[in-house]
Amino acid sequence: MSARLHARRLPILAAAALLALGLTACGQISHPTTADNEGLYVDAGPIAYQVQLSRELNPYSVEDRKYLSGVSTSSPTPTEQWFVVFLWAKNQTHSNQTTTNSFDVVDTQGNKYYPVPINSAVNPFAWTSQTVPPKGTEPAPDSAASFDPTQGGELLFKLGDSISSNRPLTLEIHAPGQANPSTVSLDL
Repeated sequence: MSARLHARRLPILAAAALLALGLTACGQISHPTTADNEGLYVDAGPIAYQVQLSRELNPYSVEDRKYLSGVSTSSPTPTEQWFVVFLWAKNQTHSNQTTTNSFDVVDTQGNKYYPVPINSAVNPFAWTSQTVPPKGTEPAPDSAASFDPTQGGELLFKLGDSISSNRPLTLEIHAPGQANPSTVSLDL
């Protein structure tokens, strides 16, 4: 390699090394706080969240019945439907952090829907706020929810049929100490 070519590559290599050092020094990967679709990571405080899947639930389906265990709320009326969001989270820091338990779904008309309470002692898929160790995930790697095909904790909503006309739906993730919620546009 010529001295001239070597001299031009040296600053580029040095910049790349500094960038890599800077990224590993902070120990945290930064994600946006808004995602236009599921599958992307969003930061909400020190936790990164990812919507694994969202969909309507069919209470008559054998597969879906397990997600409705531990629900004491009445069944949807003929003008309502069950809608589920499966969520995954990762603590990006070097200290214990607690995941949020504050979520809502908003339609384009500004209507807000809140999660239906699920008894986590009965339903192992239910999302519950957890203290997650450094670099740990929720659901925990050895949990029923992590082995399920969705690989996420369950947030269950009862939505009106009008939501089909008021799409897209947006999941809002309210993290403690965060002025504005992080958001994910949901598939429906």
